[in-house]
Amino acid sequence: MDEASVQFGQYPPALRTIVHLSDTHLLAGNVPLGGHYDAGANLHRTLAAVERLGIRPDAIVFTGDLTDLGEPEAYAALRGAVEPLAERLGAPVVWVAGNHDERPALRRGLLDLEPTEQPVTGVRDLGGLRLVVLDTTVPGWHHGELDESQLQWLRAVLSEPAPLGTLVAMHHPPLPSHLPLFDILELREQPRLAEVLAGTDVRGILAGHLHHSTNGTFAGIPVSVAAATCYTMNLARPAVDVNGMDAGQSFHLVHVYADTITHAVVPVVDAPTGDYFSAEWVQRMAALTPAERLEAFSRKRRA
Repeated sequence: MDEASVQFGQYPPALRTIVHLSDTHLLAGNVPLGGHYDAGANLHRTLAAVERLGIRPDAIVFTGDLTDLGEPEAYAALRGAVEPLAERLGAPVVWVAGNHDERPALRRGLLDLEPTEQPVTGVRDLGGLRLVVLDTTVPGWHHGELDESQLQWLRAVLSEPAPLGTLVAMHHPPLPSHLPLFDILELREQPRLAEVLAGTDVRGILAGHLHHSTNGTFAGIPVSVAAATCYTMNLARPAVDVNGMDAGQSFHLVHVYADTITHAVVPVVDAPTGDYFSAEWVQRMAALTPAERLEAFSRKRRA
C-alpha cells in the first residue's frame, strides 16, 4: 500500500509535490561563509532530510543565491551535491538566480548554456502544472528588478492557462519586510509585475532571499518564502538587531491540490521524535470502516 495515497478525510492526495529550498550560498573550497557557517555541511544535512521523506517529488526548486560569490567551483560543488539526489528521486532540478549569483557562471555551471549575462528564465511543465522561472537579479547589485523585456516574455507565457495552473519561482519576494535591511534589498517596481499577473492562472509565487520563512499575498496571489539552507535570520530579536544564526534551517514541502496549494515548513534538525504514527498504523486504519476508524481514533483517549 502507498500510504501517501490513503485518504481518510475529505481531501484527495495532492496532484503535484514540489520540494522548495533556497539560499545555499556555497563558496569555492567550502570556505566558511562569513567566517562562521559551514554552508556545504548544512546543504548536505538538508538534502539528507529531503531524501528521508521517502517521496518522489515532481520537482526540486532552488530559489536563488545558489553560491555566495558566483564562483565556478561553487556551482560545480552544488551540482555535484544535488544532482545525484535528484536522480535517485527521479525529479528535475529547477535553478533560480539570486543576487549573489553570477549569470555567466550559473548558466555554464548549472544549465550547460553559453556563459552570457542573459536573464536565467525558463518554463517547466510538471505534468500540467506550469512552473515559470524569473530572474529578478540586477548584475552588480543586491536589490531586485524585472525589466520590460522579461515582463513581456512573462505576459506571453501566461497568455494561455495551464491545466493545473502556474507557479512562479523567483528570488526576491514581492512582499514587505519588517527588517530594515531587506527594505533596501527588495524587488523594485512591483506594480509592473502585479499588472502582468492580473487575471492569469498564477496560483502561487515561490521565493527566497530573506533567510527566514514567511508568507503573504501579492496582487491576490499567495507568496511563500523558504528559509536558507546555509544560515537563517534570528527573528527572536528586535528588527534592527536581527542577525544570522547557524540554526533554524528548513525547506518547504509544496503540495498542489485542485483548489489549493499548501507550503509546509520542514525543519532540518536532529531531535527526539515520537513513534505513535507509522506506516503500520496507516495500514491498520485503512483496513477499518470509517465508523470503526472514528471509534478507534477520534475519541479522547482515557487515562
